[in-house]
Amino acid sequence: LDRRLLTCSVEENCKPTVQWLQELGLDDLQIKRTILRHTGFLWLSVEKNLKPKVQWLRDLGMDDSQFANVVMRHPSLLDFSLAENLKPKLQILGHWGFGDTQIVRLLVSFPPLLSYSSKRLEHRMAILSDRGLLTEKSICNTMRLTDQKF
Repeated sequence: LDRRLLTCSVEENCKPTVQWLQELGLDDLQIKRTILRHTGFLWLSVEKNLKPKVQWLRDLGMDDSQFANVVMRHPSLLDFSLAENLKPKLQILGHWGFGDTQIVRLLVSFPPLLSYSSKRLEHRMAILSDRGLLTEKSICNTMRLTDQKF
């Protein structure tokens, strides 16, 4: 576990975050797994950081069960900046013709998608498009590959 956990305030950080995850519908086992995978989001403010990200995902059309699935599988997504990371990558996907419904499906099927650099995402989408292979499935499959295997 992250050493910073020893300095984390139970009342100010841990408790509100766990309560918020419960409100989203995660059960105790799901919360435990999520925290064990990524303790870093325990330092994030529920009001200033976590809720705006959930609202952004809801605005895309993601429901609470889909969100719970995404967070359990890739909790570090909650660390990313909306303005500097998540929204620009959404714009890249939109530029290549993916709508909100498709983006939600992409995130649910492959939560790490938005953790890759914008440069890598843009580059791979351009190559897939040039070859006539740009689909939801091809994006998920190729983002996982190393540059050498791609």
